[in-house]
Amino acid sequence: MNTPTNAADRIIDEEPYYEPHGNEVEIFAAAYRNQLPILLKGPTGCGKTRFIHYMSWYLKRPLVTVACHDDLTAADLVGRYLVRGGETEWLDGPLTYAVRHGAICYLDEIVEARKDTSVVIHPLCDDRRILPVDKLGQLLRVPPEFSLVVSFNPGYQSVLKDLKQSTRQRFVALEFGYLEPALEQKIVTTESGVDEDTARRLVKFGEHTRNLKGSGLEEGASTRLLVNAGKLIACGIAPAIACDTAVGHALTDDPELLHAVHELAAAVF
Repeated sequence: MNTPTNAADRIIDEEPYYEPHGNEVEIFAAAYRNQLPILLKGPTGCGKTRFIHYMSWYLKRPLVTVACHDDLTAADLVGRYLVRGGETEWLDGPLTYAVRHGAICYLDEIVEARKDTSVVIHPLCDDRRILPVDKLGQLLRVPPEFSLVVSFNPGYQSVLKDLKQSTRQRFVALEFGYLEPALEQKIVTTESGVDEDTARRLVKFGEHTRNLKGSGLEEGASTRLLVNAGKLIACGIAPAIACDTAVGHALTDDPELLHAVHELAAAVF
């Protein structure tokens, strides 16, 4: 079988930098040992993807990542026949590839995928542990090394794009949120290279933007955005400009909200 072209298959040899929020590493490892699928919930940029990279390294399993989108179908995940050079050949989708190779398959923002994907996800997430590949007439038994991990951001979902109970109740759920200030400051310092005082101010600025959630902003500044601003500052960009470009304009296009975010940065720096 050919390998999929739409998935990132990675063996992570070097330990990724990750600061645990709580006991998520132990819970994930226990779920993996018991062949339980895992759901990561939390806002954008709070560390879900970095965490799954860390767990891939920690468990010494390859990682297949799929960025879900509106057009992603069950066939995209399982595979399809393609015509190449006048011959028809089968191409495994990322999910099938991960099952065959005992990898961790990470479906990022699962609710963005089309609803028919549940047809192939559900049998993987209960006692059956099977993957139907109808076009090949195969029923793949899932090896114990395989793990299915999905993520979604509850804050962005509408009624039409929520995760159905019939799906979410198959998973062990880990909830991610904004970090405690001291831990977030440590991450910003380590990841961006700014000094501790600048990191402290960036975290304070981030907290202020999060207070605007519900007052126009869909989300406040994530740790990722604060790190981005820190990297600009470490390269000599003025803090207020760094916050405007790396945070404000990343969060909104509304002139009034941009002004509010700018004033927050000016007050902190």
